[in-house]
Amino acid sequence: MSLQKNDENSRSAGHEYVASTPNSPKLTITRSPSPSLVGMDPGSPMGLGDCDPNILTSFKPIETNMAYDVPTGKPYPINPPPQDRPVRLYCDGIYDLVHYGHMRALEQAKKSFPNVYLLVGMCNDEDTHTRKGKTVLTENERYESMRHCRWVDEIITDAPWIVTQEFLDKHEIDYVCHDDLPYASAESDDVYAFVKAQGRFLPTQRTDGVSTSDLITRIVRDYDKYLRRNLERGMSPKDLNISFLKEQELNLQKHVSDIREQIKKNIMGTREDLVGELEDLKAELRHTKLFWEDRRQDFVRGFSSMFGSQVNKIFGRKRREITNGKEEAVSPSKRVRQSDSKSSLTSNHESD
Repeated sequence: MSLQKNDENSRSAGHEYVASTPNSPKLTITRSPSPSLVGMDPGSPMGLGDCDPNILTSFKPIETNMAYDVPTGKPYPINPPPQDRPVRLYCDGIYDLVHYGHMRALEQAKKSFPNVYLLVGMCNDEDTHTRKGKTVLTENERYESMRHCRWVDEIITDAPWIVTQEFLDKHEIDYVCHDDLPYASAESDDVYAFVKAQGRFLPTQRTDGVSTSDLITRIVRDYDKYLRRNLERGMSPKDLNISFLKEQELNLQKHVSDIREQIKKNIMGTREDLVGELEDLKAELRHTKLFWEDRRQDFVRGFSSMFGSQVNKIFGRKRREITNGKEEAVSPSKRVRQSDSKSSLTSNHESD
């Protein structure tokens, strides 16, 4: 079964889907070129502009190919696209926990040519669980999630795991879109090998750094934290499928974590208090220093005016005492030499 957007209703009442038959006039309908709205960032999955500057610097905008050029230099041929009608492109996948990597792949496909009709095939739970493993979302949840993607024109539910010639002919598909790394299965080393051989494979660029497996790994890695969070939000151990012992272990972990945070908070608070007190002490010392520097000259002048004469007398008397003391301390030999010198001068004067 396929779900197709009702063209008239989608213009007025949002993205409403109706069942479409394989023989519906899909090749003759007229559609506007791929979304490239004025004033909207073409790199945004929702076309509303990216608010996160990290996203803007990480992802280059995906521009609409306004020509009908196909990639060259590939190890497989690529047929030229039709130009007299919308080019019918097909993307398939599980699309569990839909993320921006999925959205950017679909956006690339939608913008591959000026006029594209994009079909998305989604495998059911039975095939997926048998071939790949358990999904987080059910098939109906996955279908509903993809239904809200603005790049998708039609959803094909219960899509085959491996694209067949019959499937391509039934849905009149011009190209199958996927990143061009070989995708192995139990039946083949590359499920897209025969499509590539026919020139009906159009490669898209994989977005590194995100995948459904990565998202699940993040949750599993922090499993206990998410369990504690959900317990705190009121979910019961039965809802979370955990035992009584596991619940007590989580409660103990939370208690230890709370104590650790409290100690850390107290240490940080004590440190901040000490730093504040030291800063206050430094400020007080600076204030005291400035106060005494301003008062120093005043104190010196006041002291001189009050005690200047007495100080001068005291210092004068001290200087005289020191001088007299020096004279008294002259040695007797020096006095004799001075007396002899005076007598010699007197006798010379008398003889003259």
